[in-house]
Amino acid sequence: MDLLSGTYIFAVLLACVVFQSGAQEKNYTVREEMPENVLIGDLLKDLNLSLIPDKSLTTPMQFKLVYKTGDVPLIRIEEGTGEIFTTGARIDREKLCAGILLDARCFYEVEVAVLPDEIFRLVKIRFLIEDINDNSPLFPTTVINISIPENSAINSRYSLPAAIDPDIGINGVQNYQLIKGQNAFGLDIIETPEGDKMPQLIVQKELDREEKDTYVMKVKVEDGGFPQRSSTAILQVSVADTNDNHPVFVEKEIEVSIPENAPIGSSVTQLHATDADIGENARIHFYFSNLVSNIAKRLFHLNTTTGLITVKEPLDREESPSHKLLVLATDGGSTPASAMVLVNVTDINDNVPSIDIRYIVNPTNGTVLLSENAPLNTKIALITVMDRDSEHNGRVTCFTDHEVPFRLRPVFSNQFLLETAAFLDFESTREYAIKLLAADAGKPPLNQSSMLLIKVKDENDNAPVFTQSFISLSVPENNSPGAQLTKISATDADSGTNAEINYLLGFDAPPEFDLDSRTGILTAVKKLDREKQEKYYFTVLAQDNGIPPLMSNATVFVTVLDQNDNSPIFTHNEYNFYVPENLPKHGTVGLITVTDPDYGENSAVTLSILDVNNQFTIDPQSGVIRPNISFDREKQESYTFYVKAEDGGRVSRSTTAKVTINVVDVNDNKPIFIDPPSNYSFEWVLPSTTPGTVIFKVVAVDDDIGMNAELRYSIVGGNTKGLFTIEQISGNITLKEKCASDLGLHRVIVKANDLGQPDSLFNVVNVNLFVNESVPNATLIYELVRKSIDSPATQNSETTNSSSPTTDYVKIVVAIVAGTITVVLVIFITAVVRCRQSPHLKASQKNKQNSEWVTPNPENRQMIMMKKKKKKKKKNAPKNLLLNFVTIEEAKPDDADNDRNSVTLDLPIELEEQTMGKYNWGTTPTTFKPDSPDLARHYKSASPQPAFQIQPETPLNSKHHIIQELPLDNTFVGCDSISKCSSSSSDPYSVSECSYTVTTFKTPVSVHARPTDSRISTTEICSEI
Repeated sequence: MDLLSGTYIFAVLLACVVFQSGAQEKNYTVREEMPENVLIGDLLKDLNLSLIPDKSLTTPMQFKLVYKTGDVPLIRIEEGTGEIFTTGARIDREKLCAGILLDARCFYEVEVAVLPDEIFRLVKIRFLIEDINDNSPLFPTTVINISIPENSAINSRYSLPAAIDPDIGINGVQNYQLIKGQNAFGLDIIETPEGDKMPQLIVQKELDREEKDTYVMKVKVEDGGFPQRSSTAILQVSVADTNDNHPVFVEKEIEVSIPENAPIGSSVTQLHATDADIGENARIHFYFSNLVSNIAKRLFHLNTTTGLITVKEPLDREESPSHKLLVLATDGGSTPASAMVLVNVTDINDNVPSIDIRYIVNPTNGTVLLSENAPLNTKIALITVMDRDSEHNGRVTCFTDHEVPFRLRPVFSNQFLLETAAFLDFESTREYAIKLLAADAGKPPLNQSSMLLIKVKDENDNAPVFTQSFISLSVPENNSPGAQLTKISATDADSGTNAEINYLLGFDAPPEFDLDSRTGILTAVKKLDREKQEKYYFTVLAQDNGIPPLMSNATVFVTVLDQNDNSPIFTHNEYNFYVPENLPKHGTVGLITVTDPDYGENSAVTLSILDVNNQFTIDPQSGVIRPNISFDREKQESYTFYVKAEDGGRVSRSTTAKVTINVVDVNDNKPIFIDPPSNYSFEWVLPSTTPGTVIFKVVAVDDDIGMNAELRYSIVGGNTKGLFTIEQISGNITLKEKCASDLGLHRVIVKANDLGQPDSLFNVVNVNLFVNESVPNATLIYELVRKSIDSPATQNSETTNSSSPTTDYVKIVVAIVAGTITVVLVIFITAVVRCRQSPHLKASQKNKQNSEWVTPNPENRQMIMMKKKKKKKKKNAPKNLLLNFVTIEEAKPDDADNDRNSVTLDLPIELEEQTMGKYNWGTTPTTFKPDSPDLARHYKSASPQPAFQIQPETPLNSKHHIIQELPLDNTFVGCDSISKCSSSSSDPYSVSECSYTVTTFKTPVSVHARPTDSRISTTEICSEI
């Protein structure tokens, strides 16, 4: 039981070793002499490899026959299917197994590698060669001579030479027949212990030499194959005289051992035989039987007289480890004696190990080409080591002589797989010369070496590497197209085509550049312009010619250097500025914006006025234009000059632009009445005049222009009975009701005010209308007119024929008293309102002083007016009234002490606030183009000049305080803290909006009208809005 358990465990361990090593064995049986392309087996099915899914394999399954270079394999394997077929090579069992005993089985072995490495297996296939009856049995000679004594007894037996058949088994010798035995002889077959069939001739009757001394017959030998084969030999039997005694060997079986290195002539053994006869019948002759092989007859010598067997030729245990020598001894009689000598040739360590390399990877000119991408455990070759010696002399070990990335893995006895033990790298080692060493265990040991050459095949496993991963260049602009910028280079550690590099521009490369794919020279194919683009970032690629190609990239940074190739650029070729005529001297007219696309000193621009006159100055850096004169639109409406912009380049460049300054009218002229020519004139009106008839036309003119010169007429006094109305625009006074019962002088006070903004100017005139059938006395009428002027305007100014001087005097006194009271009340109310609004006024004044550039905004003005209206509603103030008290003083220019005589007329005037609020700011006439530029905005975004601030310069006592509204598309207009701004620009200096209708002037401002009749009219206006 213990023996069986140990055997079982050993078998399991052996199976595990074989399985882990990936080695298997498979046996097939093949008959010899089979034709070509006969299917022998199917490894895919026989090894159950069909269960392995193809999806998990990197390459399809492959069966590779492993055989020694130069050998002609007897079988072939379909690499894709694993089917085994015969080839055209002849399978001859007798040739393949010539050195083995006839009864031994004959095998043919090959190895098959199952690839790829994921499922690698090494399969040893053993083909048992089945014998066929392809050889006939043959006698040693065609004529067999035998001598039989005449006194041989009946049934005496005499051995005949045996026939030899290379086939085995049933195909070997099976039967002998005696043909034409003449009834004197018969034939019998005996079987030796070794299984040989020996023919024996049997004497069947008494022989008489004198009667017949020779018998001639035939012996036939047959095998048992199909078809049966046979051969014959002539048997000639001679009847000899009587020889009573036969030779006898002292030892019939002798076994001796002799070393294979025994010298020639060495004694093997000495045979001894005796014969009881005397004389010639006792002389013994020794010889080898015909059953002795030719090899034995060649190697050994038998002394026919002494029976000494010696070494005739050098022995070789590896060729034949043992020899059977059948020695016959005869005294001349018919029955020789026989003895069997078994010679065992003992082993001497006289054979060096042999190394048989069978390649799994097909070599080229004896060199294995292996990819550097080969995975670990890639099978290269099957190494078979053999030593023909026996026992420890034939025990061989195999190894390599130095450290290499390869190893020998044992699979079968004395067989090793050479496989990769580490990853290969063509760039570090391109070729390996592996020295295989095989050594036996003899004393002294013998060894053998063999070289195996492996060249590492380069794979495209290295991408090109740029010498610089970041390439920075500086290129002057305006280069010549095609100018070489730099040479880009990269290296590749691979070889051959894998190391050939092509240079490419990345997808982000601009069209201005080109890269030579072979040399790597980077060129600028277009003229570069720094002003269009100063910096270029793009990628360059280096790609090798491997399959698949590998590539790497580098970043190129190109900086375009500036050249002074651009002249300064004005935002416009022509500038139109609109300034109010009350702009103070050295105030700000506007801003000239100029740019230069160049860089550094090439873009530093200096401005100057080309005209030599000193009417205007310009700041060389900021471009601010200031006047050296005071404007008066009525004297000169515009000024034109040219501004030069020059950069700071080594070779400077310059540009000029035309500048036109338009003086904008300011509402500084009051309307002047032309008709009636004076307050003392009168107009005759018939009592029968029909209502609606124009009875008089008031005509006034204004020296200003635009809205400042547009006049509106209204009746602001007199007309106590409401007989008359005036048309607002034309000034036509029409009769409203019948006046037949209202005869006399009627006084109508007409006001003519212009539409100037923010404050309009006005004038009043007395229109005296005398209603009567006739003008009886003009002097009386003029006297009445004079008296009506002297009387208050609120009093009924009508004079009839029944009025008396006393009544008129009383009326005048009452009017004066009432007017005085009214003036006192108004002054008091005004003072109270001023005190309450003082904080707001200071904040408004402060905001205006901080503003540098302002833009009128009608919408904001209207919003502020609306807010003010709401506040007035809350305070229960009058809704639509502006109370203005106008003091008109007339003095002679010669008065120096301000104590001149004056006549004062105080008039309560009702001004409709809605008239000002309804003014359409957006429809203001303009002389500027609709698409005129906003130079301030352009300056803010494009001007290279630094920001600056302009402090308010206009004094409080400016010449004018009322400014006509400028066109909405004006460019730049200077503004001080007192004058009202008008500009549509939105530049960095517009910090607040002008609010015209909400300003409260604490200090009365004098408005000096143009001289008329050598007199100066001074109007002091104190307005509370």
